[in-house]
Amino acid sequence: HYKYYYTGAPFMTDLSCTDTTPKPAIILVTPQMGENIGAAARAMANFGLTDLRLVAPRDGWPNHEALRNASGALDDLVQARVFDTLQQAINDLHTVLATTARPRDMVKDVYTPQSAATRITSEQTGAAIKTGLVFGGERAGLGNDDIARCHGIITIPTNPDFSSLNLGQSVLLVCWEWFRALDNTNDIQRPLGDSFPATQDKMDEFFVRLEHELEKGNFFKARDLKPTMLRNIRTMLTRAGFSDQELRTLHGIVSALIGKKKAAKDTP
Repeated sequence: HYKYYYTGAPFMTDLSCTDTTPKPAIILVTPQMGENIGAAARAMANFGLTDLRLVAPRDGWPNHEALRNASGALDDLVQARVFDTLQQAINDLHTVLATTARPRDMVKDVYTPQSAATRITSEQTGAAIKTGLVFGGERAGLGNDDIARCHGIITIPTNPDFSSLNLGQSVLLVCWEWFRALDNTNDIQRPLGDSFPATQDKMDEFFVRLEHELEKGNFFKARDLKPTMLRNIRTMLTRAGFSDQELRTLHGIVSALIGKKKAAKDTP
């Protein structure tokens, strides 16, 4: 399993793929700006993809701006290769999908990034199927001849009043959907560090103590409502999902409040 962490939060991502699972190649056709190549490589590294294929990059290769904008991704994580034509770049692939925003006068399946990810991951599962995702250059995108070589089209849904995406953004979105299709991570995680969730007996122990102190403090003025109020309090405490450390802190808070109340009572 792969484990990735994003900056600032210990959120673990668990992928169902292994190192032997084929990953899609990212193919950039006639990319113009090194900055965008670097951004694409960085997006690939973010989501575990390593095979970058460049078709006739305008400014040649290697490119200083690409290396600078990749933030280290092109140093050893992403391997870039250069080809003269798209056909050369896809010769070893079994399934190739082209990313384009414009409708074309050819009959091909059109995928969202999500459905494209579902297709390529289902093809890769348990088989050595090699896939590729093709992106056009910044100025004109992919030509019809390039798209004709691909098995389907990926169109990224955007605001129709402003649908422009740069190359790096497009690669990031499609890579993210591939990553997400393989992701078994729970939708919600609560990292506890060195603590563990409080056991139910400890939660009940605190609840009994809290009820006792509330009773002493005359909290339950409406006696007929006491069962409902206790049920609501227990529900709140259970829903919070306290750790053992947090529960000890709550005990400390109650102890402090009791102590202050006693001190105030004993003061002449």
